[in-house]
Amino acid sequence: MKIALKEAFIAFHKNEIPIGAAIIYKNMVIAKAHNLTETLCNMTAHAEMLVINLASNYLKNKYIKKCTLYVTLEPCVMCAGALFWSQIGRVVCGASNPSKRGFLCSGIKLHPKTEFVSGIMKNQCKALIQEFFFYKRNCTVIK
Repeated sequence: MKIALKEAFIAFHKNEIPIGAAIIYKNMVIAKAHNLTETLCNMTAHAEMLVINLASNYLKNKYIKKCTLYVTLEPCVMCAGALFWSQIGRVVCGASNPSKRGFLCSGIKLHPKTEFVSGIMKNQCKALIQEFFFYKRNCTVIK
């Protein structure tokens, strides 16, 4: 989760919503990314979508069953759908999605064989998101 949180900090300083993700395979980081929706002008450039693609390319397989995704915020419906189709083995989430846009509120399910764990480093993950939106609402520049 520490790697995902570092990615979220990078996003924060790029004025992107600070969500970071990392995928681990056999105790090795094979993919890491942060949101790039603003930078790429692409609403699908969520951290989870980017690392799924990177991991699939690394493994040369569309299924990443033996991988673990660490992500700082509960995935949205779009990302949960991609995670479902990737058949990822495990998803470890930091903070829950306070905007009610997370997949858990929607009734969307991950793949039946995917293990889901939530609340890892949740205070740090939540604080970064809150700080970002505080600055967005009250300041002109994120420091």
